[in-house]
Amino acid sequence: MSTTSNTSPPPLEGGGRGEGSHQHEPRELAPSPRPSPSRRERAVGSSRDHATLSAVEGPSAWKGSEIDYRQEGLHTLSTAEIEEIDAALHAVGTPDIPGITRETFKLPTLGTSLRRMGEDLRTGRGFLLLRGLKRERYTTDEMARIYVGLGAHIGTLLPQSWHGELLGNVIDVSDVEAAARGYQSGGSQRFHTDTCDIVSLMCVQSAKSGGLSRIASVGALHNRLLETRPDLLAQLYGDYVCRRMELDAELGSGRLLKTLAFFSQATGQLSCNISGSYPRRAVDAGDAVMTDLQVEALDELERLAASPEFYLDMSIGEGDIQFLNNRTLLHGRTGYEDWPEIARRRHLLRLWIEVPSWPALPANQGMHGPDDHAGWLRQRTPFMEVPSCYVATMTARKAALAA
Repeated sequence: MSTTSNTSPPPLEGGGRGEGSHQHEPRELAPSPRPSPSRRERAVGSSRDHATLSAVEGPSAWKGSEIDYRQEGLHTLSTAEIEEIDAALHAVGTPDIPGITRETFKLPTLGTSLRRMGEDLRTGRGFLLLRGLKRERYTTDEMARIYVGLGAHIGTLLPQSWHGELLGNVIDVSDVEAAARGYQSGGSQRFHTDTCDIVSLMCVQSAKSGGLSRIASVGALHNRLLETRPDLLAQLYGDYVCRRMELDAELGSGRLLKTLAFFSQATGQLSCNISGSYPRRAVDAGDAVMTDLQVEALDELERLAASPEFYLDMSIGEGDIQFLNNRTLLHGRTGYEDWPEIARRRHLLRLWIEVPSWPALPANQGMHGPDDHAGWLRQRTPFMEVPSCYVATMTARKAALAA
């Protein structure tokens, strides 16, 4: 049974950086020097010969119009599993986010199941929705501690930006945050991937209306391009010059420009790591040029992903937790109507998870990496991501702006 409609989807605006929107790109703190033509990088000449490409087979290649996520990837927590979670929550106390680990948030039975689910995400459909936590039983901070504890049993939590946050607060604060990132902005969202093995969301507060999670199988999109435009598919295996966000680079590895392949099969499995906003930022800054075929490849991939044939909409209700294979799925978001008060706005929590048992991300993929993480984590302050602290900070900032 399909979960999509036969109508055309609303346009997904913006560029992808987690829950993001190209219309809310962070402002540059200072103008970047424009390189001379001799220093300008060119993303040309290394595309893969499309004659060597073959179709992706297996459960990761699916069409949203042909499957029902409630049949394919929904796990409802049992009474015993919830009791185990409650016991772990009671035992862990109220530590800062880094203090919630597999050792401190003990899940003797469910922990084993979560690790198995993490492996299933790599070899199966690539999505999982956990349901069964009753939102009204827990405070928002308790929900956050449960979420981090569950994630810690699947893998290692990664920082998500130069702020060093291990737990992301996905909420529209673009009216108070001068340099709001995409996940701090509202509206719909283009398809993209992040830089991790598994990207996860927990809903702690729904929007007034709308805001569905929209996903698409990279394998299915790859196969359609192989059938219809193998020349464009070959471009996605080639080099794109990408310009990172300035503070991510400055406070991380120091590398502002990276040359990446958006598709790779170096691990033996198709891996996608893509955000259309980054190569376009490089072009806009004069750091690089894209060929017409490279631009067309990005546009055609997005056009296909946004068609009802390929995308799958998932409703993440309050208390639900979504886990996605960030290498085999694109994710985005439909538009939504929100509340004016920050404390009532759509609020999701986000984890970026690295799974030690998975093959390493191909060397020519990943907008961010381990060489960024140490610097980013130095920017982190205690308890800054705890939802009550974060919302209080943003609410106070909004009041100050209104004064």
